[in-house]
Amino acid sequence: MRCDDCRLPQEVCICEWRYTVPAKCQFWLLTHRYELYKPTNTGRLIVDSIAQTRMFEWSRTEPTADLLAALEDQRYAPCLVFPAGEDYQHRMVDEVGGDGRIPVFIILDGTWRQARRMFRHSPYLQHLPVIEPQTERLSRYKLRRSTIDHHLCTAEVAVALLEQVGDQAAADHLEEYFERFNSSYIATRRRWAKREFGE
Repeated sequence: MRCDDCRLPQEVCICEWRYTVPAKCQFWLLTHRYELYKPTNTGRLIVDSIAQTRMFEWSRTEPTADLLAALEDQRYAPCLVFPAGEDYQHRMVDEVGGDGRIPVFIILDGTWRQARRMFRHSPYLQHLPVIEPQTERLSRYKLRRSTIDHHLCTAEVAVALLEQVGDQAAADHLEEYFERFNSSYIATRRRWAKREFGE
């Protein structure tokens, strides 16, 4: 049986460590529909850890009214999180929210292939500035395989961005929760493997 909240097997539930802390920025997750119910999705760890985090389901042509309203809200300085590219170099920025507005990082929450499609084929996002996380981190996420170590999972991207804006306390909180999730999930996989092979 899985916990309804953290979605981990109940014997390794991490809900007692699940609480939000304030941050100097906000995260808006634009989540691919295939990611919404995956127990290995790490976007929800940001929701569980960082206050004011919002999650929107991605649609190529029919974004939700809530998302469109948020993008138009003048209190916020929204910015897409994505690696730098020559064909949109004019949109790249080094920081967000320097004009007094609340900095918002929009993270495309899906596989790398899904995220590229979301970035390229969402007309309502094409006017937004783009920021690339500045980090030397290598991914420690072990629940899905990536051929490139610097392809961070969603939660690791948020940790890097929190460090980038100088919010180490929030970064540490999210990273600790992520590490607990990662190790607990791996432990259950090992147990299942032992049961399967009769060890």
